[in-house]
Amino acid sequence: MILVTGATSVIGQKLCQLLKENQKSFKAMCRKPEQVEKLRNQGIEAVPGDFDNPESLKAAMQGCTTLFLVSPPNEKQLQSEKTAIDIAKQQQINYIVRVSASDANLRSTVPWAKTHAYIDHYMRASGIAWTILKPTAFMQNFLTMTQPISKGYLPQVGGKGLVGYIDAEDIGRVAYHVLTEGNHQRATYYLNGPEVLNMKEVASQISDAIGKKVRYVHLPAFAFRVLLRATGASRWLANGLIEQYAEVVAKNHDHDLGEEVLRLTGHEPRSFADFAQKNKNKFAGAK
Repeated sequence: MILVTGATSVIGQKLCQLLKENQKSFKAMCRKPEQVEKLRNQGIEAVPGDFDNPESLKAAMQGCTTLFLVSPPNEKQLQSEKTAIDIAKQQQINYIVRVSASDANLRSTVPWAKTHAYIDHYMRASGIAWTILKPTAFMQNFLTMTQPISKGYLPQVGGKGLVGYIDAEDIGRVAYHVLTEGNHQRATYYLNGPEVLNMKEVASQISDAIGKKVRYVHLPAFAFRVLLRATGASRWLANGLIEQYAEVVAKNHDHDLGEEVLRLTGHEPRSFADFAQKNKNKFAGAK
């Protein structure tokens, strides 16, 4: 049986959908009681579990042999996932598929990229069989910018840097194949969309989708920090995003394209144009 953490994330939702459709044995772990109830009403075996509560992780993992490990980036992520890996070992989990990041590096100045690298190293040393998925930036990240986009501008610090943005649903699709095919152990897969885009091209494709001009505005780092903080981002998150886009993206250090999504799933990854069209109402500011 597979335990799916992050079951309410875009990745987790797609993975659970495919597991359910194909009648695979799995449990979906959720932090909030209302999330557990909602999934149970959909016919999914959902269990409570919280990365901050080791006992709940033990209970969630009971009866499982495989763990799909994904958690949101935050200042506690390193310890949370190390704890989850330790508990997985205690609970006789024999295989972990983990979502990392394409820019993971032990010396990275991007906080979550550094954290992902440390967790990857820790998992590989655990003695549990593993597969690591390393996606590039999610297309869904642009949905956090719908307010300025609906007003006609896309503020960022990415300069002219290129990124092969990926739809998080495609990561869930890859995870399904990796978890159910049984021949991906000790593999690391770099995942991306079908094209590399700079911010001006992203703005242009959103413009086409909503039928309204959206202009990319390259902000100085201090101005972007003020904008992020004003929209509710923590200091940790704001500083990390600036470091990621101003250093990794704008200075052309991001991961180049590969075709692992197509090779692993048999499906072309979703293009940004299709993603923008699917979410045009959100980008246009519809309630």
